[in-house]
Amino acid sequence: MLIKTKIVDINNQLSVGGDSPFFLIAGPCVIESEEHILKMAEQIKEITDKLSIPYIFKSSYDKANRSSVSSYRGPGMESGLKLLEKVKKEMDVPVISDVHSIEQVKPAAEVLDIIQVPAFLSRQTDLLIAVGETGKVVNVKKGQFLSPWDTENIILKIESTGNKKIILTERGASFGYNHLIVDMKSFPVMRSFGYPVVYDVTHSVQLPGGKGTSSGGLGEFIEPLARAGMATGIDGIFMEVHDCPEDAMCDGPNSLPLSKLENLLVILKDIDNIVKK
Repeated sequence: MLIKTKIVDINNQLSVGGDSPFFLIAGPCVIESEEHILKMAEQIKEITDKLSIPYIFKSSYDKANRSSVSSYRGPGMESGLKLLEKVKKEMDVPVISDVHSIEQVKPAAEVLDIIQVPAFLSRQTDLLIAVGETGKVVNVKKGQFLSPWDTENIILKIESTGNKKIILTERGASFGYNHLIVDMKSFPVMRSFGYPVVYDVTHSVQLPGGKGTSSGGLGEFIEPLARAGMATGIDGIFMEVHDCPEDAMCDGPNSLPLSKLENLLVILKDIDNIVKK
């Protein structure tokens, strides 16, 4: 029997967790331009509306942990948040993005519906407390160096602020050099702490630093791993989606082509229905 997680309300637009159908967090890795971010949000939303899948748009205004100092990081916080706010209003979807320091938390909270803590910062107590104190929904990506049971400590840090609107995301554990592996046992373990759990399937096939000055990826495994993760009873799926991954300015090798999204979501919806019944 599946563990029933808490229901987390996202800005009165949608509720996730409990025994609700899975939700999707998707978008390009980084904001490339206003035209591109609006086009991606519109096209993904058309698919999720058609399939009745709750949708949250994601993209980063600043990728602070790129492999190379010369890699494109995004438009920056001020410009990026304005673009995310435009997506939010024009497409009528909740938006999520990362914060990398305590100074970013307050301005980000004024725009974002979900504040995301990156995997490398998932043990940073002061940052977790700062995002918890906003009262916003907080999504924490489990660090590649943490076990699934370590996420209980993350929860306790955020709960210490009185905030119980928490989502946990699995993106794999470091396996040797440049590889990540997802242990499917991590999903029921993380869900046992009572909060919704998301599978970041596209980052789990990333090869961090695999190209020397940039990350590589094994995009051909996105679809089978997404199916496997959904079969464990997860609450949501996270995917970096791009209309032209080979031209993406960040994480192209581990992004799902937009052309493949609808077919994959149909399959995932069928699996989710079976598991949760």
